[in-house]
Parts: sequence; structure tokens; C-alpha cells
Amino acid sequence: MNTLKFDAVVIGSGLAGFSTALHLAKTRKVAIIAKRELESGASNWAQGGIAAVLDPSDSVEQHLSDTLIAGAGLCDEAAARFIIEHGGVAIKWLIDMGVPFTRDESTDTGYHLTREGGHSQRRIIHATDATGHAVQATLMEKIRANPNISVFENHFAIDLITSDKLGIKTPSPQCYGLYVLDEKTRTVSTFATRHTILATGGASKVYLYTTNPDTATGDGIAMAWRAGCRVSNMEFFQFHPTCLYHPYAKSFLISEAVRGEGGILRLPPEAGDASGLRFMPDHDQRAELAPRDVVVRAIDFEMKKRGLDYVHLDITHKSPDFVKSHFPTIYATCLEFGIDITKEPIPIVPAAHYTCGGVVTDTRGRTDVQGLYAVGEVACTGFHGANRLASNSLLECLVMGRAAALDIEQQPLHTVPALPAWDESRVTDAFEEVVISHNWDELRRFMWNYVGIVRTTQRLERVQRRIRLLHEEIDEYYANYRITSDLLELRNLVEVASLIVRSAMLRNESRGLHFSHDYPEQLPKALPSVLTPLRRQ
Repeated sequence: MNTLKFDAVVIGSGLAGFSTALHLAKTRKVAIIAKRELESGASNWAQGGIAAVLDPSDSVEQHLSDTLIAGAGLCDEAAARFIIEHGGVAIKWLIDMGVPFTRDESTDTGYHLTREGGHSQRRIIHATDATGHAVQATLMEKIRANPNISVFENHFAIDLITSDKLGIKTPSPQCYGLYVLDEKTRTVSTFATRHTILATGGASKVYLYTTNPDTATGDGIAMAWRAGCRVSNMEFFQFHPTCLYHPYAKSFLISEAVRGEGGILRLPPEAGDASGLRFMPDHDQRAELAPRDVVVRAIDFEMKKRGLDYVHLDITHKSPDFVKSHFPTIYATCLEFGIDITKEPIPIVPAAHYTCGGVVTDTRGRTDVQGLYAVGEVACTGFHGANRLASNSLLECLVMGRAAALDIEQQPLHTVPALPAWDESRVTDAFEEVVISHNWDELRRFMWNYVGIVRTTQRLERVQRRIRLLHEEIDEYYANYRITSDLLELRNLVEVASLIVRSAMLRNESRGLHFSHDYPEQLPKALPSVLTPLRRQ
């Protein structure tokens, strides 16, 4: 029986997971389960930066107000205040770790702070336009050098091991560890631990077009739901307004900061007489600096109204030196595709970007299952409400990772009951796996077409019927054939798709990122949509 024992196991290799692991490693033996290589987490792709109150002219109250406004009445104000108040400490920790944030000695902070949509102040600290990579690379060195951290790359978390699944009667479900697939050896190991931390990121791969890496398949949300955790606000999926539109570009994100630094959205030549028209002022008085949900619906409206495949983001009115110094990665990448952004506008299209809902947690990262924590995009603390404010996500990863670690450190070290090995005695190798690829493609296409930026009740009902059939097919496949990573991801995506549709059907209004043709108005009282698994009903 291949059982590995740790004080804590972190599932995920983004900033939330790294933050939690590094804080825990001071006093605990920690394992990090990475689905791909350690640097493959979505945080590595983040361009813009981290929102925090650093400048003397800024304040917690202003940052909180901006967050609450973007959240469209659904933010948990206490949770938002907690995260924002701890932003300065989080940034100091990164600086002490050696993260090379962009300097500006002319400012009070010594660092260049930029402004993004929805923010009333310049408060985004960044490392040029590749902040996520700079942070991840710095912390990854610390992770690999830490003797208390064991890294398991190319390992896929299959499912959590709980008291319910073991038949142990407890007042509430308890998590004792998890089963993990080694993708190289095709063997399954049992990880026994009293503290399991989900830091698996979001579920944007449930949609056909996304800015996220291939790993964003909602694994943590699906595992937590199956383990007995509530999920909340799953209807609120943020679509990034500006993803590079090019046949050979794979979901390359054009940072929010481009608009923050003066980028203008215009109609392309295909718009005929309206070619070059700046359209955002017609949709919102904040124009290009409006929150993402406003911008993305404006782009979606203009594209559908005029039959366009894309629109333009224009930064050519800025000097070439300004563009190259502020956005070196975007400049270089676009140039690889034959687009000189100092001379011509960038063709862009919206794409699924961020999961605002997730596993319900408190401000210590604790879920409904004892011993199970969730931090980062996988979690729903109430910080983002109905719409995430730009660059608040990395802040949440840092603050909540530290908060979860501090809570775990206060818990006594207990032994875990003997856990059964993974049972493959009644399964065989699949004769063919085409059913997985077909179902994967079908799921992502109908989620994009029917549960995307604008929704209707009829579309949601149609999708719900198809998801039920997919669920049955995949459950049968899972029960009879040996698991693969593709099967596990599809199983999790279908689970998450079901949660998204159920949540959307509960919301008979339009609020934040959820817009319904059938319910275009906003209800007077904002309430979260909370789904509860059978164990807790």
C-alpha cells in the first residue's frame, strides 16, 4: 500500500498554493501536488499586478469602496475589509522574498503603481507586464530550496478521502487526505494528512475560449462539492474583455493595464462607416476604465450588432518608448504575430478569465469539511461578489494563503486513521478514448454558446438537460475504465458546468457578471446563490 504522510498537503501550484506552503513550512512538513510542472499554475500568466493600499494618498476605505462597487452588492464586506487590510503585509512579504517589482524613485513608495478599471487610485504594484511570472519564479526558487516542502509534479489529485466515504460517523464530514494519480507511472498513491489545502485555481476551461492555462478545469471545486462542501456564486464568471484575436495565438491575454494606461477600444475596418469609432463612452461614462463586466458586455454588444469577430484596442497614441517599457511582454508577443502595437491597434475578443464563485470558506480558508481549506480562485470568501475588481485576485491568494497557514499552525498535530488503497480491481483499460475528447469538445462549446456573456432561461434549460446526459456517460465511464488525466478533468468540468447552470437558473435578475435577457433588471436585495450537497441538506 503506497501511503505518503504529511502534516499538510497543498493541491495546486499557483500563488495561493505557494503562499500557503511557504508559510506552513516554517513549522510543518508540506507536500505540493502540481498537476503539471510547478510553474504551470494560472498565477504565472497574470500580467497586470497586485492591488494593495501602499501610497499615502490611498486608503483601505477607498480600496474597499471600489471593491464593493465592482462586486455589485454581493461582496462580503467583512471578508473584503480583512483581505484589503492585510494587503500591505502581503506585499512586504513578497518584497522581502525578492520579487522584482517595477521601481519608481519619484514616488513615496519607491515603486511604480498603475491604475486599472474600477480603481479610483493608482494602487497596482507590478513587475512590468509580467507580474505573475516574476512572483511565481521568485517563490518557486524558495519552494524548491525548502527542506520542509516536497514537490510532486505531474501528479493529479483524483478525490478527497473523507469520513463519509470511509463510513466513519462524524457530526460533519472530515477530510483525511486524498488519492493522487502519478501521470508518469500511472499509479495511484494515498496521501494521508490532517490538513488539505485546495489551491487548484478556477474553472475557465469549461468555456471554449479562455485566457487561462489548460490546467484550469475546476478540479478543486468539483472535489470539494463531492466531499460535502457548499459552493456559492458559480454563475459569476468573469470574461476578460481583451484576449488577442489571432488564429495562431493561444489565449494570450492583453492586460487590463493597457486600458489603464490610456488604451482605447475602437471598431475595426469591418465595421464599415463606423471604422475607428471609439464606442465605450456610449456604454458607460467611465469608458475604457469601467469594470470588466461592463466592458465585456459592451464589446459583446458591438460585435453581435455589427457581425464582427473582434474589435480593436488602440495604444498607438502613446510613444513607442512608453509602450515598450510598460508592456514589453505584450509588445514582443504581438510582434511575433506580425502586430506592432506601437503602430497599429491590437485585435481582441473576450474570453473566460476568472471564476468569482467557488467553495464557501471563512476568512481563515476553512470549508464545511473539517481539515479541508480552500484558498485563491477555487474559494468563495465573498471578496469578489458578483464581479472581481482588477488585480484583487493575487491579493486574495497572498492574504488567504497566509491566513490558512496561520490557522493550521494553531491546530494540534493528530494522527490520521488508516486509509484504504485505491481500488482498481473492477476496472479495465478503455478500448478507445474518443468519447472523452468528443464530450470535452461538446461541453465547452455549449457552455460558450448558451452559458456565456449573455444568458436566457431557455438556453440554460437546454444545457442542463445535456449536462445530465454527459454526467451519466462520464460516471459510467469512470466506474468501468482505468482513470486518465483527461477523464478526470472532463469529470470535474461536467460537475462544475452543472453547478454554474444551477446557480444561473437560481438568479432571476441581472447582476454583475450574470446578465439574463429574461431578467434584465437588478433585484432590490442582493443575495448569494448557495448550493448545498446532500450531506448538509
